[in-house]
Amino acid sequence: MVEILILIALVAFIVVATARFKFSPFLVLLIAALIGAIAYRIPLADVVGTATESFGKVIGSIGIVIVLGTIIGVILERSGAAISMAHAIIKVLGTRFPTLTMSLIGYIVSIPVFCDSGYVILNSLRRSLSRQLKVSSAAMAIALMTGLFATHGLVPPTPGPIAAAGNLGATDQLGQIIGFGLLVAAVSALAGLLWANRFLKRDVPLLPDEGDEAAETAAEDTDERELPGAFASFAPILIPIVLICLASIAKLPGAPFGEGAILDILAFLGAPAVALLLGLAAAFPLLRRSTSGRTAQFNGSVEEGIRVAAPIILITGAGAAFGGVLGASPLTDVLTNALGGLGWGVWVPFIVAAALKTAQGSSTVALVTTSAMMAPLLPSLGLDSPMGLVLTVLAIGSGGMVVSHANDSFFWVVSRMSRFSVATAYRIQTTATLIQGVAAMLTVWVLSLILL
Repeated sequence: MVEILILIALVAFIVVATARFKFSPFLVLLIAALIGAIAYRIPLADVVGTATESFGKVIGSIGIVIVLGTIIGVILERSGAAISMAHAIIKVLGTRFPTLTMSLIGYIVSIPVFCDSGYVILNSLRRSLSRQLKVSSAAMAIALMTGLFATHGLVPPTPGPIAAAGNLGATDQLGQIIGFGLLVAAVSALAGLLWANRFLKRDVPLLPDEGDEAAETAAEDTDERELPGAFASFAPILIPIVLICLASIAKLPGAPFGEGAILDILAFLGAPAVALLLGLAAAFPLLRRSTSGRTAQFNGSVEEGIRVAAPIILITGAGAAFGGVLGASPLTDVLTNALGGLGWGVWVPFIVAAALKTAQGSSTVALVTTSAMMAPLLPSLGLDSPMGLVLTVLAIGSGGMVVSHANDSFFWVVSRMSRFSVATAYRIQTTATLIQGVAAMLTVWVLSLILL
């Protein structure tokens, strides 16, 4: 019982320090690891080694992947490829179901691009469609927001689920995580879409528009003429996803694609770092045509991607250090006895991630911290099989949606750019994330009943 109380105190410390006092999650997780080591009476001579070994192991396995995925996202954002993908989807789906179109655009764009950035990029397109089709601006905003949010925490190469997979030792299962993640995210996005459609015929009060819509429309027309082609825009996302999935299939029992050289080549090309490097190569032509301009933009995108990815990598490593300390403590045995007979399974990581997300705001921090905590507990929860690892990542990602409110930057990006008052945002936007998270988790739970 004492061991569980220590864990609760450590989680409370992480939440209060990051959410209330705004300290860096990286430092807070490292401090929590040291405090936990002392509280659990791990020999002092082993504390630093345990923490640094876990830190280095996770960064070594997942750090390059996070950086490359982030750089691809930056290039798609800067080159206008994200907008090009959006226009391509509109051409396929037409304008008959505008909220569905908006949701699908968000669903695809947020696979490599952070949902915050995705909303900023696509907001002008949303407003333009709302005006042209005379559709509720609020309904279109919620459809876009929920589409972006669905894949943000569930589908690699977004950094959050990649970091969670690294902490749980599930990097070999990234192909399955992508495949099942797309399914779970689709259900989550559909739930968000149904919620958005509730506001198609309802009058949602909006704050006054301070922007110049005429100037914005002119800017959209100018940008559209300079956008890269649809096929080239999709390539940096599709190439790594297809290669990773092919490698996962090739490694299945029975070797569907054969053995020997073919298996070795597919395994090499489907290694996440190699696959994303090839995706990055496909992203390079999206930049400006002139050689000097293209090279300068590419280098700038690389630097920006490194800057954005660095905190995520360090937080991931610190979370792994915290998890390593928990794994070396008596807590594992205690929780095995306490949770083993409850049969909660995948609901445990969901509840922990949801509590952390709601308390401190960041989905990425919630995914990293929860995955670090769950890693030593997987056997006691019956989730230490390959498919158990996949479903654990998705359960944590589902919890990372519940809920987005005032301590989440995405809440303010959406509410301000959609002209929602705070009260309106809580009523329709925060509720949407709750519905999405629960819908995603119910899907993961059903999958666990079938696959585990």
